[in-house]
Amino acid sequence: MVPVKRFTAAKGRLATVLGDDDRVRLSEWMASRLLDAVAELPTFVACDDPDVRTWAESRGAIVIWGAGLGLNGAVDDGVRQIAERGFEHVVVSHADLPRPSPLTALAAPGRITLVPDRRRDGTNVMSFPTATPLRAQYGAGSFTRHLVQARSRESATVEIRVDRDLSLDIDTPLDLRHPLIKEVLPRWLPTSPDNHHSG
Repeated sequence: MVPVKRFTAAKGRLATVLGDDDRVRLSEWMASRLLDAVAELPTFVACDDPDVRTWAESRGAIVIWGAGLGLNGAVDDGVRQIAERGFEHVVVSHADLPRPSPLTALAAPGRITLVPDRRRDGTNVMSFPTATPLRAQYGAGSFTRHLVQARSRESATVEIRVDRDLSLDIDTPLDLRHPLIKEVLPRWLPTSPDNHHSG
């Protein structure tokens, strides 16, 4: 499951280096890459924006509509609905991971896996059995909160996956300069105030 916010509201912290159109295009590009990486699995998109809904459905995802729930509420509601559909395990991933290819390897019966961001502050990916769901607690310091929850689930083993690809996300202008991120960024994207090409 991928929670996706309105593309036109995404990546505000990149406004100093990217214009509105480029931020929208980058947000959709990252979310599309992530859905492509998990295309072999049933994929759900939690959203509350009609344009995101249209985009998700065009890419074969199942939309979970969560108007007014906020990020944490939308994730919790999405996990509940996925469990009601009979799925025994869920992987919850942010949509802004530029190198999402290892995602499909995270699900394992009876195991909770947490992938922190490279600062070990946020939680880029959570994987857990739907019978022992983790309550979404995103925001600053979310990795510690999710880890405390995970370790309280006696019926599941807990893995902290430090993954060089899945730990990467794009939130700030500095992220755009990370060598592994620069490798995969689309050629049309300006990556600094001095680089305004669109080719």
